[in-house]
Amino acid sequence: MDGQADLVIIGISVGLALGILIAILAFFGIRWYKKHSYLRRCANERSATTLPIRINGIGASIDSSASLSNPTAIKGTEYLTKISQHSWWSHPSKDRFASASGILRYSYKDIQKSTQNFTTILGQGSFGPVYKATMPTGEVVAVKVLASDSKQGGKEFQTEVSLLGRLHHRNLVNLVGYCVDKGQHMLVYEFMSNGSLANLLYSEEERVLSWDERLQIALDISHGIEYLHEGAVPPVIHRDLKSANILLDQSMRAKVADFGLSKEEVFDGRNSGLKGTYGYIDPAYISTNKFTMKSDIYSFGIIIFEIITAIHPHQNLMEYVNLASMSSDGVDEILDNKLAGECDPEEVRLLANIAQKCLHKTPRKRPSIGEVSQALLKIKQSRLAKEDTMSFASRDFSRMVSRIESQQVELSKLTSMESIVE
Repeated sequence: MDGQADLVIIGISVGLALGILIAILAFFGIRWYKKHSYLRRCANERSATTLPIRINGIGASIDSSASLSNPTAIKGTEYLTKISQHSWWSHPSKDRFASASGILRYSYKDIQKSTQNFTTILGQGSFGPVYKATMPTGEVVAVKVLASDSKQGGKEFQTEVSLLGRLHHRNLVNLVGYCVDKGQHMLVYEFMSNGSLANLLYSEEERVLSWDERLQIALDISHGIEYLHEGAVPPVIHRDLKSANILLDQSMRAKVADFGLSKEEVFDGRNSGLKGTYGYIDPAYISTNKFTMKSDIYSFGIIIFEIITAIHPHQNLMEYVNLASMSSDGVDEILDNKLAGECDPEEVRLLANIAQKCLHKTPRKRPSIGEVSQALLKIKQSRLAKEDTMSFASRDFSRMVSRIESQQVELSKLTSMESIVE
Protein backbone atom coordinates (compact mmCIF):
# COMPACT_ATOMS: atom_id res chain seq x y z
CA MET A 1 0.00 0.00 0.00
CA ASP A 2 2.81 2.37 0.89
CA GLY A 3 4.50 1.69 -2.45
CA GLN A 4 1.30 2.39 -4.38
CA ALA A 5 0.78 5.64 -2.49
CA ASP A 6 4.33 6.74 -3.35
CA LEU A 7 3.72 5.97 -7.01
CA VAL A 8 0.51 7.99 -6.98
CA ILE A 9 2.27 10.95 -5.36
CA ILE A 10 5.13 10.77 -7.90
CA GLY A 11 2.67 10.58 -10.79
CA ILE A 12 0.72 13.57 -9.52
CA SER A 13 3.97 15.58 -9.06
CA VAL A 14 5.22 14.73 -12.55
CA GLY A 15 1.83 15.61 -14.01
CA LEU A 16 1.78 18.96 -12.25
CA ALA A 17 5.36 19.72 -13.40
CA LEU A 18 4.52 18.83 -16.98
CA GLY A 19 1.34 20.92 -16.80
CA ILE A 20 3.22 23.95 -15.50
CA LEU A 21 5.92 23.52 -18.17
CA ILE A 22 3.33 23.26 -20.94
CA ALA A 23 1.52 26.34 -19.60
CA ILE A 24 4.77 28.34 -19.56
CA LEU A 25 5.67 27.28 -23.12
CA ALA A 26 2.15 28.11 -24.31
CA PHE A 27 2.34 31.56 -22.66
CA PHE A 28 5.66 32.50 -24.28
CA GLY A 29 4.55 30.99 -27.60
CA ILE A 30 1.46 33.17 -27.67
CA ARG A 31 3.51 36.29 -26.79
CA TRP A 32 6.05 35.52 -29.51
CA TYR A 33 3.32 34.97 -32.09
CA LYS A 34 1.50 38.22 -31.22
CA LYS A 35 4.73 40.25 -31.31
CA HIS A 36 5.89 38.93 -34.68
CA SER A 37 2.46 39.14 -36.29
CA TYR A 38 2.29 42.81 -35.16
CA LEU A 39 5.75 43.56 -36.56
CA ARG A 40 4.91 41.85 -39.86
CA ARG A 41 1.66 43.80 -40.12
CA CYS A 42 3.46 47.12 -39.48
CA ALA A 43 6.22 46.23 -41.92
CA ASN A 44 3.66 45.39 -44.61
CA GLU A 45 1.88 48.70 -44.01
CA ARG A 46 5.17 50.59 -44.29
CA SER A 47 6.42 48.80 -47.42
CA ALA A 48 3.06 49.14 -49.16
CA THR A 49 3.09 52.92 -48.93
CA THR A 50 5.27 55.90 -49.85
CA LEU A 51 5.60 59.26 -48.11
CA PRO A 52 4.89 62.55 -49.85
CA ILE A 53 8.13 64.31 -50.76
CA ARG A 54 8.98 66.97 -48.18
CA ILE A 55 10.75 70.18 -49.16
CA ASN A 56 12.38 72.21 -46.39
CA GLY A 57 13.37 75.19 -48.50
CA ILE A 58 16.05 75.56 -51.17
CA GLY A 59 18.70 72.90 -51.01
CA ALA A 60 16.92 70.92 -48.32
CA SER A 61 17.18 67.15 -48.38
CA ILE A 62 14.10 65.03 -48.96
CA ASP A 63 13.25 61.68 -47.48
CA SER A 64 9.96 59.94 -48.11
CA SER A 65 8.14 56.82 -46.95
CA ALA A 66 4.12 57.14 -46.72
CA SER A 67 1.18 57.86 -49.01
CA LEU A 68 -1.14 60.87 -49.08
CA SER A 69 -4.01 58.57 -49.95
CA ASN A 70 -3.60 56.44 -46.82
CA PRO A 71 -3.51 58.60 -43.65
CA THR A 72 -3.82 55.60 -41.34
CA ALA A 73 -0.69 54.08 -42.86
CA ILE A 74 1.19 57.34 -42.25
CA LYS A 75 0.23 57.29 -38.60
CA GLY A 76 1.38 53.70 -38.30
CA THR A 77 4.73 54.52 -39.87
CA GLU A 78 5.22 57.57 -37.66
CA TYR A 79 4.36 55.45 -34.63
CA LEU A 80 6.99 52.86 -35.56
CA THR A 81 9.54 55.61 -36.11
CA LYS A 82 8.78 57.10 -32.71
CA ILE A 83 9.06 53.69 -31.06
CA SER A 84 12.45 52.97 -32.66
CA GLN A 85 13.76 56.44 -31.82
CA HIS A 86 12.44 56.26 -28.28
CA SER A 87 14.05 52.90 -27.61
CA TRP A 88 17.38 54.10 -28.98
CA TRP A 89 17.37 57.46 -27.19
CA SER A 90 16.01 56.01 -23.95
CA HIS A 91 18.82 53.50 -23.69
CA PRO A 92 21.85 55.14 -25.32
CA SER A 93 24.84 52.88 -25.01
CA LYS A 94 28.07 54.79 -24.64
CA ASP A 95 30.02 51.57 -24.97
CA ARG A 96 28.18 50.57 -28.14
CA PHE A 97 29.35 53.63 -30.06
CA ALA A 98 32.67 54.18 -28.33
CA SER A 99 33.83 50.63 -28.94
CA ALA A 100 32.51 50.49 -32.49
CA SER A 101 33.74 53.86 -33.68
CA GLY A 102 36.22 55.31 -31.21
CA ILE A 103 34.27 58.58 -31.42
CA LEU A 104 34.11 60.62 -28.22
CA ARG A 105 30.82 61.11 -26.41
CA TYR A 106 30.28 64.50 -24.76
CA SER A 107 27.83 65.58 -22.08
CA TYR A 108 25.37 68.40 -22.66
CA LYS A 109 27.31 70.58 -20.19
CA ASP A 110 30.53 70.04 -22.20
CA ILE A 111 28.83 71.25 -25.38
CA GLN A 112 27.02 74.10 -23.66
CA LYS A 113 30.27 75.42 -22.21
CA SER A 114 32.24 74.96 -25.45
CA THR A 115 29.62 76.85 -27.49
CA GLN A 116 29.34 79.58 -24.84
CA ASN A 117 25.72 78.60 -24.34
CA PHE A 118 25.08 78.23 -28.08
CA THR A 119 25.80 81.85 -29.00
CA THR A 120 27.79 81.66 -32.26
CA ILE A 121 25.65 80.16 -35.00
CA LEU A 122 27.39 79.10 -38.23
CA GLY A 123 24.37 78.07 -40.24
CA GLN A 124 21.01 76.34 -40.39
CA GLY A 125 20.26 73.09 -42.19
CA SER A 126 17.35 70.64 -42.45
CA PHE A 127 18.93 68.71 -39.57
CA GLY A 128 19.08 71.78 -37.30
CA PRO A 129 21.33 74.74 -36.35
CA VAL A 130 25.15 74.54 -36.42
CA TYR A 131 27.23 76.34 -33.77
CA LYS A 132 30.89 77.19 -33.45
CA ALA A 133 32.59 75.80 -30.33
CA THR A 134 36.02 75.72 -28.71
CA MET A 135 36.75 72.51 -26.83
CA PRO A 136 38.80 72.39 -23.58
CA THR A 137 41.78 71.21 -25.65
CA GLY A 138 41.62 74.44 -27.66
CA GLU A 139 40.33 72.67 -30.76
CA VAL A 140 37.73 74.67 -32.71
CA VAL A 141 34.78 72.54 -33.84
CA ALA A 142 31.29 72.82 -35.34
CA VAL A 143 28.34 71.46 -33.36
CA LYS A 144 25.24 70.38 -35.29
CA VAL A 145 22.14 70.22 -33.06
CA LEU A 146 19.19 68.03 -34.00
CA ALA A 147 16.11 70.24 -34.22
CA SER A 148 13.20 69.10 -32.06
CA ASP A 149 10.87 69.06 -35.09
CA SER A 150 13.27 67.12 -37.36
CA LYS A 151 11.31 64.05 -38.51
CA GLN A 152 14.26 62.18 -40.03
CA GLY A 153 16.94 63.55 -37.72
CA GLY A 154 17.09 60.58 -35.36
CA LYS A 155 17.78 58.14 -38.16
CA GLU A 156 20.29 60.48 -39.80
CA PHE A 157 22.05 60.95 -36.46
CA GLN A 158 22.57 57.20 -36.06
CA THR A 159 23.75 56.88 -39.67
CA GLU A 160 26.34 59.67 -39.31
CA VAL A 161 27.79 58.26 -36.10
CA SER A 162 27.96 54.68 -37.32
CA LEU A 163 29.39 55.54 -40.76
CA LEU A 164 31.85 58.27 -39.83
CA GLY A 165 33.13 56.10 -37.03
CA ARG A 166 34.76 53.89 -39.66
CA LEU A 167 35.24 56.28 -42.60
CA HIS A 168 38.42 58.35 -42.46
CA HIS A 169 39.85 60.28 -45.42
CA ARG A 170 41.43 63.70 -45.94
CA ASN A 171 38.52 64.67 -48.20
CA LEU A 172 35.74 63.69 -45.80
CA VAL A 173 34.73 65.96 -42.91
CA ASN A 174 35.87 64.32 -39.68
CA LEU A 175 33.35 63.56 -36.92
CA VAL A 176 35.01 64.48 -33.62
CA GLY A 177 32.25 63.33 -31.27
CA TYR A 178 28.55 63.26 -30.43
CA CYS A 179 26.18 64.03 -27.58
CA VAL A 180 23.01 62.27 -26.45
CA ASP A 181 22.08 63.98 -23.20
CA LYS A 182 19.20 65.90 -21.58
CA GLY A 183 16.95 65.20 -24.55
CA GLN A 184 19.47 66.79 -26.94
CA HIS A 185 21.23 65.02 -29.81
CA MET A 186 24.30 66.69 -31.29
CA LEU A 187 27.16 65.93 -33.68
CA VAL A 188 30.60 67.49 -33.26
CA TYR A 189 32.67 67.99 -36.44
CA GLU A 190 36.02 69.48 -37.30
CA PHE A 191 35.61 73.20 -38.02
CA MET A 192 35.77 74.14 -41.71
CA SER A 193 36.72 77.82 -41.63
CA ASN A 194 35.87 78.65 -45.26
CA GLY A 195 32.32 77.35 -45.10
CA SER A 196 30.48 75.60 -47.91
CA LEU A 197 31.12 75.62 -51.63
CA ALA A 198 27.56 76.91 -52.11
CA ASN A 199 28.25 79.99 -49.98
CA LEU A 200 31.48 80.72 -51.82
CA LEU A 201 29.79 80.42 -55.21
CA TYR A 202 26.55 82.28 -54.48
CA SER A 203 27.19 84.75 -51.67
CA GLU A 204 28.15 88.22 -52.84
CA GLU A 205 29.94 88.80 -49.54
CA GLU A 206 32.37 85.91 -50.03
CA ARG A 207 35.60 86.21 -51.98
CA VAL A 208 35.74 85.02 -55.59
CA LEU A 209 37.05 81.50 -56.16
CA SER A 210 39.87 81.46 -58.71
CA TRP A 211 39.87 78.96 -61.56
CA ASP A 212 42.81 77.10 -60.02
CA GLU A 213 40.89 76.80 -56.71
CA ARG A 214 37.80 75.53 -58.52
CA LEU A 215 39.80 72.85 -60.31
CA GLN A 216 41.36 71.74 -57.02
CA ILE A 217 37.95 71.67 -55.30
CA ALA A 218 36.53 69.42 -58.04
CA LEU A 219 39.53 67.11 -57.68
CA ASP A 220 39.20 67.03 -53.87
CA ILE A 221 35.51 66.13 -54.10
CA SER A 222 36.28 63.32 -56.54
CA HIS A 223 38.88 61.89 -54.14
CA GLY A 224 36.33 61.93 -51.30
CA ILE A 225 33.70 60.15 -53.39
CA GLU A 226 36.31 57.74 -54.72
CA TYR A 227 37.12 56.69 -51.18
CA LEU A 228 33.42 56.10 -50.44
CA HIS A 229 32.80 54.11 -53.63
CA GLU A 230 36.06 52.24 -54.04
CA GLY A 231 38.00 52.51 -50.78
CA ALA A 232 35.41 51.86 -48.06
CA VAL A 233 34.46 48.28 -47.18
CA PRO A 234 31.60 47.85 -47.78
CA PRO A 235 31.29 50.72 -50.29
CA VAL A 236 29.15 53.71 -49.32
CA ILE A 237 26.71 55.68 -51.49
CA HIS A 238 26.40 59.27 -50.24
CA ARG A 239 22.92 59.98 -51.67
CA ASP A 240 22.94 63.74 -50.92
CA LEU A 241 25.90 65.22 -52.79
CA LYS A 242 25.40 68.96 -53.34
CA SER A 243 27.45 72.16 -53.14
CA ALA A 244 26.03 72.90 -49.68
CA ASN A 245 27.51 69.62 -48.44
CA ILE A 246 31.02 70.43 -49.70
CA LEU A 247 32.99 72.25 -47.00
CA LEU A 248 36.37 73.98 -47.25
CA ASP A 249 39.10 74.20 -44.62
CA GLN A 250 41.53 77.06 -43.99
CA SER A 251 43.74 75.83 -46.87
CA MET A 252 40.74 75.82 -49.25
CA ARG A 253 40.82 72.03 -49.49
CA ALA A 254 37.36 70.58 -50.07
CA LYS A 255 35.77 67.83 -47.95
CA VAL A 256 32.50 65.95 -48.42
CA ALA A 257 30.09 66.35 -45.49
CA ASP A 258 26.64 65.30 -44.22
CA PHE A 259 26.24 61.53 -44.34
CA GLY A 260 22.78 61.41 -42.81
CA LEU A 261 21.21 59.92 -45.95
CA SER A 262 24.20 57.74 -46.87
CA LYS A 263 23.87 54.00 -47.22
CA GLU A 264 26.25 51.08 -47.49
CA GLU A 265 25.99 49.38 -50.87
CA VAL A 266 24.50 46.19 -49.50
CA PHE A 267 21.27 45.04 -51.12
CA ASP A 268 18.62 44.37 -48.47
CA GLY A 269 15.66 43.94 -50.79
CA ARG A 270 13.77 46.87 -49.27
CA ASN A 271 12.44 49.97 -50.98
CA SER A 272 13.91 52.90 -49.04
CA GLY A 273 11.87 55.72 -50.60
CA LEU A 274 13.08 58.80 -52.47
CA LYS A 275 16.03 60.56 -50.81
CA GLY A 276 18.24 63.46 -51.84
CA THR A 277 17.95 67.14 -52.78
CA TYR A 278 15.98 68.62 -55.66
CA GLY A 279 18.17 69.63 -58.57
CA TYR A 280 20.81 67.03 -57.73
CA ILE A 281 18.69 63.86 -57.89
CA ASP A 282 19.40 61.42 -60.70
CA PRO A 283 16.33 61.26 -63.03
CA ALA A 284 16.92 57.51 -63.41
CA TYR A 285 16.62 57.15 -59.63
CA ILE A 286 13.30 59.01 -59.65
CA SER A 287 11.89 56.69 -62.32
CA THR A 288 13.24 53.39 -60.94
CA ASN A 289 13.65 54.21 -57.22
CA LYS A 290 17.02 52.43 -57.39
CA PHE A 291 19.91 54.49 -56.07
CA THR A 292 23.37 53.35 -57.15
CA MET A 293 26.90 54.76 -57.25
CA LYS A 294 26.05 56.19 -60.67
CA SER A 295 23.40 58.33 -58.97
CA ASP A 296 26.18 59.90 -56.90
CA ILE A 297 28.08 60.45 -60.18
CA TYR A 298 25.08 62.36 -61.57
CA SER A 299 25.00 64.63 -58.51
CA PHE A 300 28.74 65.26 -58.87
CA GLY A 301 28.19 66.25 -62.50
CA ILE A 302 25.73 68.91 -61.32
CA ILE A 303 28.30 70.19 -58.78
CA ILE A 304 30.98 70.45 -61.49
CA PHE A 305 28.67 72.61 -63.61
CA GLU A 306 27.99 74.76 -60.53
CA ILE A 307 31.75 75.23 -60.18
CA ILE A 308 32.00 76.30 -63.83
CA THR A 309 28.94 78.54 -64.01
CA ALA A 310 28.06 79.63 -60.44
CA ILE A 311 24.44 78.91 -61.40
CA HIS A 312 22.39 77.04 -58.78
CA PRO A 313 20.34 73.99 -59.90
CA HIS A 314 17.22 75.81 -58.70
CA GLN A 315 18.05 78.66 -61.11
CA ASN A 316 17.52 76.49 -64.21
CA LEU A 317 21.13 75.31 -64.38
CA MET A 318 20.28 72.29 -66.55
CA GLU A 319 18.48 74.48 -69.10
CA TYR A 320 21.65 76.55 -69.54
CA VAL A 321 23.77 73.40 -69.72
CA ASN A 322 21.53 71.81 -72.36
CA LEU A 323 21.67 74.97 -74.48
CA ALA A 324 25.43 75.18 -74.12
CA SER A 325 25.87 71.55 -75.18
CA MET A 326 24.56 72.38 -78.65
CA SER A 327 27.97 73.76 -79.68
CA SER A 328 31.55 72.79 -78.88
CA ASP A 329 32.31 76.14 -77.24
CA GLY A 330 28.83 76.72 -75.81
CA VAL A 331 30.08 76.40 -72.23
CA ASP A 332 32.06 79.63 -72.77
CA GLU A 333 28.72 81.45 -72.81
CA ILE A 334 27.68 80.18 -69.37
CA LEU A 335 31.07 80.49 -67.66
CA ASP A 336 30.93 82.43 -64.38
CA ASN A 337 31.42 86.11 -65.27
CA LYS A 338 33.84 86.45 -62.38
CA LEU A 339 36.27 84.18 -64.24
CA ALA A 340 36.25 86.17 -67.50
CA GLY A 341 39.80 86.37 -68.83
CA GLU A 342 41.14 84.48 -65.78
CA CYS A 343 41.09 80.91 -67.08
CA ASP A 344 42.01 78.81 -70.10
CA PRO A 345 38.86 78.23 -72.24
CA GLU A 346 40.18 74.80 -73.24
CA GLU A 347 40.35 73.72 -69.59
CA VAL A 348 36.79 74.94 -69.06
CA ARG A 349 35.60 72.85 -72.02
CA LEU A 350 37.46 69.77 -70.79
CA LEU A 351 35.89 70.10 -67.34
CA ALA A 352 32.44 70.64 -68.85
CA ASN A 353 32.92 67.51 -70.96
CA ILE A 354 33.61 65.47 -67.81
CA ALA A 355 30.48 66.88 -66.16
CA GLN A 356 28.41 66.12 -69.26
CA LYS A 357 29.49 62.46 -69.16
CA CYS A 358 28.49 62.29 -65.49
CA LEU A 359 25.00 63.46 -66.46
CA HIS A 360 24.41 60.83 -69.15
CA LYS A 361 20.76 59.77 -69.03
CA THR A 362 21.77 56.09 -68.99
CA PRO A 363 23.46 55.37 -65.63
CA ARG A 364 25.65 52.51 -66.88
CA LYS A 365 27.17 54.82 -69.50
CA ARG A 366 28.33 57.29 -66.86
CA PRO A 367 32.00 57.02 -65.85
CA SER A 368 33.06 55.54 -62.53
CA ILE A 369 34.38 57.96 -59.93
CA GLY A 370 37.88 56.57 -60.50
CA GLU A 371 37.67 57.54 -64.17
CA VAL A 372 36.38 60.99 -63.24
CA SER A 373 39.27 61.49 -60.80
CA GLN A 374 41.80 60.52 -63.46
CA ALA A 375 40.28 62.91 -66.01
CA LEU A 376 40.31 65.78 -63.48
CA LEU A 377 43.90 64.97 -62.53
CA LYS A 378 44.96 65.19 -66.19
CA ILE A 379 43.53 68.71 -66.45
CA LYS A 380 45.34 69.68 -63.25
CA GLN A 381 48.64 68.16 -64.39
CA SER A 382 48.34 69.79 -67.81
CA ARG A 383 47.77 73.13 -66.10
CA LEU A 384 50.83 72.67 -63.87
CA ALA A 385 52.93 71.67 -66.89
CA LYS A 386 51.87 74.84 -68.72
CA GLU A 387 52.72 76.94 -65.68
CA ASP A 388 56.16 75.29 -65.49
CA THR A 389 56.73 75.94 -69.19
CA MET A 390 55.68 79.56 -68.82
CA SER A 391 57.89 79.92 -65.77
CA PHE A 392 60.82 78.42 -67.64
CA ALA A 393 60.21 80.70 -70.63
CA SER A 394 59.94 83.66 -68.26
CA ARG A 395 63.28 82.76 -66.66
CA ASP A 396 64.88 82.42 -70.11
CA PHE A 397 63.51 85.81 -71.11
CA SER A 398 64.83 87.37 -67.90
CA ARG A 399 68.29 85.90 -68.51
CA MET A 400 68.26 87.17 -72.11
CA VAL A 401 67.29 90.67 -70.95
CA SER A 402 70.09 90.54 -68.36
CA ARG A 403 72.64 89.56 -71.05
CA ILE A 404 71.47 92.35 -73.32
CA GLU A 405 71.77 94.84 -70.49
CA SER A 406 75.27 93.56 -69.70
CA GLN A 407 76.28 93.87 -73.33
CA GLN A 408 74.93 97.41 -73.43
CA VAL A 409 77.02 98.28 -70.37
CA GLU A 410 80.14 96.80 -71.99
CA LEU A 411 79.48 98.69 -75.21
CA SER A 412 79.02 101.94 -73.33
CA LYS A 413 82.34 101.33 -71.54
CA LEU A 414 84.14 100.69 -74.85
CA THR A 415 82.63 103.81 -76.34
CA SER A 416 83.82 105.85 -73.36
CA MET A 417 87.36 104.43 -73.65
CA GLU A 418 87.50 105.19 -77.39
CA SER A 419 86.45 108.79 -76.78
CA ILE A 420 89.19 109.20 -74.11
CA VAL A 421 91.88 107.81 -76.46
CA GLU A 422 90.88 110.22 -79.17
